[in-house]
Amino acid sequence: MREVVQLFEAAHPGVQVRLNTGGSGSLLQQIRAGAPVDVLATADQTTMDQAQQAGLLRAGSRADFVANQLVLVVPSNASKPIRLADLAGNGYSRIAMGNPDSVPVGRYTKTVLESQGLWVSVQPKMIYTANVRQALDYVARQEVQAGFVYATDARLMPEQVQVAMTLPTPEPVRYPIAVIQSTTQPAAALSFVQFVRGVQAQAVFARFGFSAAP
Repeated sequence: MREVVQLFEAAHPGVQVRLNTGGSGSLLQQIRAGAPVDVLATADQTTMDQAQQAGLLRAGSRADFVANQLVLVVPSNASKPIRLADLAGNGYSRIAMGNPDSVPVGRYTKTVLESQGLWVSVQPKMIYTANVRQALDYVARQEVQAGFVYATDARLMPEQVQVAMTLPTPEPVRYPIAVIQSTTQPAAALSFVQFVRGVQAQAVFARFGFSAAP
């Protein structure tokens, strides 16, 4: 997103974009508390749905801009589980995942485990994290034996972690973006949303492993 912002600013002289990055849930909390925000991008539909239900979004501005995949990663020197059900066995006692109450990747993870009847047996082993990057770091430092992250995150540490399996999610992993209703710069905000979905920005996202949103 930092690269996309640089491209946008170059194409729109005089417009400066200030990024506030963090977990989707915490960003929504900041907006609800009155933080001056013009555009919100989240890593799941649920958080954006909550923003929309609270009347925080400008009508007609919401759209998906990239897609991702959920993966299970393990330390690079560890053996890979053959099946997801292996996580319920004795070989795995500490597993990292985002907190499903506030972190999108955690909600995706919980849904996948529930769909396979594994949540009850695996949940006691879970080490909840504040965001997906923290889960990745735990695996990289071998503080846990496995972790659930996005495919794009796993690419960041190819020497420390390896992808054990890609996990189809009941709901596709798509990232939405929208203009906030209280923005004082609606034209610039909408222009940024459109730019993020345009050719230049999509080329940047593709380079980092994201796919285009349908």
